[in-house]
Amino acid sequence: MHRFAFGLVLALSALGGPCLAQGLFFEQDDWQLVCDNTRTCRAAGYQAEGVEPAVSVLLTREAGRGHAVTGQVMLGPLDASSAKLPPLTLQIGGKALGPLAVTGAEEAAVLSPPQVAAVLDALVHTADIAVAGGGQRWHLSGAGAAAALLKMDEAQGRLGTPGAVVRKGTRREDAVLPPLPKPAVQAVALPPAHARDARLVATILPRLRPSPKICPDYSEPAEPAKIWRLDGGKLLFSMRCWLAAYNAGYGYWVVNDKPPYQPVLVTTDGTDFEPETSRIIAMQKGRGPADCFSMEQWVWDGARFVHTASGTTGLCRGVTAGGPWDLPTLVTDVRPPADRRTTEEKRK
Repeated sequence: MHRFAFGLVLALSALGGPCLAQGLFFEQDDWQLVCDNTRTCRAAGYQAEGVEPAVSVLLTREAGRGHAVTGQVMLGPLDASSAKLPPLTLQIGGKALGPLAVTGAEEAAVLSPPQVAAVLDALVHTADIAVAGGGQRWHLSGAGAAAALLKMDEAQGRLGTPGAVVRKGTRREDAVLPPLPKPAVQAVALPPAHARDARLVATILPRLRPSPKICPDYSEPAEPAKIWRLDGGKLLFSMRCWLAAYNAGYGYWVVNDKPPYQPVLVTTDGTDFEPETSRIIAMQKGRGPADCFSMEQWVWDGARFVHTASGTTGLCRGVTAGGPWDLPTLVTDVRPPADRRTTEEKRK
């Protein structure tokens, strides 16, 4: 069995109500609803499982009154990334609703406001939605769409308002929840390495003692461990923790550079560390064809590694290489280390 986790926060804030702490993830049938920590929500739908050719629609809505739903369409199949597509038409219930401006696979077509309105109405009322062109039809599944869109209304406080997608009403738009600010994180540049740092690997390794469930390779390391110097007498220690069919996970610990070493685990699913950006990255495939990924990031702020990003690229439905969309549950405004900021960034 491969190791793969979306790394998504599935619950609403413990504070109660639909206020999002670190995002919301909901999946039913062929649809997903993913909201990030600013309350921006993205509903992604796909063709039915096992049906070809592949297609996906992304419906995005920012939080707050006055924000409309926007839409995009992405067409597969996965192995036609360089193919030129014929002129395409959006069809609902067998009727043409205008052309789609897309010239090649892996390029998203933007839906016009009337097309978005028609797609939303069709999804709520289970009408057939397809893209047609060149004698071919891409069928979008509506299974799970109404539930996903209802969750979007709920998460943004739109239930019972005129602007709700599914459950409209006469409730005042003042009840719609406002957007939440994107948290700011200042990355801190790493200091130069000390000559003795590499020699500490053999001393620190026995102190880690991770659970065999999360780091099965710990007892018999398959690769040399790595170490980087952080601020304030801290080090970043890394070793490979697990290997699967098409993924690998590396453990990252913050440790003291002298006893007591006191290792603090950041993740055992990491895939890279970028010293120039002070960033740990975890990118894991959802399956062998690499048509979907999960992603997480942590940034060193001078005291700890702050979790700054989490999300996926959608369901594994063969739409595009890497996945069709960016569906984050956690977004932050990361300012690069001071000595690596551009002139424009330094002016802010």
